[in-house]
Amino acid sequence: MSSREFDVVVFGATSVTGRRVAAYLAGLDDGPRWAAAGRDLSKVEQVLAEEGVEAPATIAADVAAPDTLREMAARAATVVNLVGPYTRYGEPVIEACVAAGANYVDLTGEIPFARRMFDRFDGDARDAGIKVVQTSGFESLPPDLLVLLAAETARERYSERLAEVELEVAVTKMPPGVPRPNDLLSGGTIQSMAEVTGDRNAERVTDPGALIADEQAAARVRNVSPIKVGPRRGFSGAVIAPMTPAAFINPAVIHRTAAIVADDLGEPFVPFVYREGVAMGGSGATLPLRYAAAGALSALQAGMAAATRRAPSTRERISSGMRRILPGSGFGPAADRLDGWGWRMDVQAKTEGGHTVATSVDADGHPGYLTTARMMGEAGLLLAEDGATPQRSGFLTPATALGTGSVDRFARAGLRFSVAD
Repeated sequence: MSSREFDVVVFGATSVTGRRVAAYLAGLDDGPRWAAAGRDLSKVEQVLAEEGVEAPATIAADVAAPDTLREMAARAATVVNLVGPYTRYGEPVIEACVAAGANYVDLTGEIPFARRMFDRFDGDARDAGIKVVQTSGFESLPPDLLVLLAAETARERYSERLAEVELEVAVTKMPPGVPRPNDLLSGGTIQSMAEVTGDRNAERVTDPGALIADEQAAARVRNVSPIKVGPRRGFSGAVIAPMTPAAFINPAVIHRTAAIVADDLGEPFVPFVYREGVAMGGSGATLPLRYAAAGALSALQAGMAAATRRAPSTRERISSGMRRILPGSGFGPAADRLDGWGWRMDVQAKTEGGHTVATSVDADGHPGYLTTARMMGEAGLLLAEDGATPQRSGFLTPATALGTGSVDRFARAGLRFSVAD
């Protein structure tokens, strides 16, 4: 592992996800060197104690005090940042990690923010030889790895590129009892949506080429694979609703991965069609109801997309209203509602020559707030381990930072990746 004092520092360890990242690291048999960090150390210790976790060390760090962030980053091989919304609080943490030479991981879905950070820090991160990896939770680590697995399989089997990719996610198991409003989304996720709506670059929210610096390449992505949110039938036969919590995160990440890989191979970047969604299965009798539900979710996301195209003053009013009205920090799934979940993602891809490649991941735990925490902890450890990930640096996607050679490591985090024969 790294020669730094800590392999992983969990910054924001009192957050809904942060405390579960800490619990994951504390429960590993190989005893990684990790620390919990936050603004108030007494609160960090209290919250973790409530989770039955004792951190090997705690670090005081505050986004309003840059010196404390640099001191924290200097002690870590990887900083896992759970302090959001990232549009408000993420930049000083990234700046500190780049300055101190620490890898950085977060779970932001705030694409305009991610693009600004790429524009500002990519060169410095490359010079420092570190990886900055955003969108590393349910959005977009599993889908990004699945699509790259499919692309690599198509190249190995058929020497062909992908032409079309469809991804479906389905819940296979839920906790017993009546579903609760806070079962699906946390206040942090909801507040991130508010921040994105009011962002000064909100037009990038619905842009599938938002994370590609070459404007001509980004334009090709927009032309070949625009983001659509209407209900449809998927390859499994299920009704497909837009991805939850938003259909505007994974596409930009997955197309950036394809662009990075093409550049590494010295090949022209040729975009493929990418579609995704939540599979709503059921009997024929429930088909109208499932279409109605998918239509309602589509209308909600279409409304959000429309809001990002309004005038800046209008968007700011909408965003301010969302911040005041919608739940904030502390709102989220209860601890006893996290373990009873099961879910899977399936990718069916077609190559330029008409061949089909299928990849999948089967997972345990709440996708957004338990499996996400575990996968982020594992990603942090992989980045801290010498030789465990590809020799790339700079602002990377989860798949290009971690590589498909890492997928077996995620089994202990509850994610089992596979490629169909």
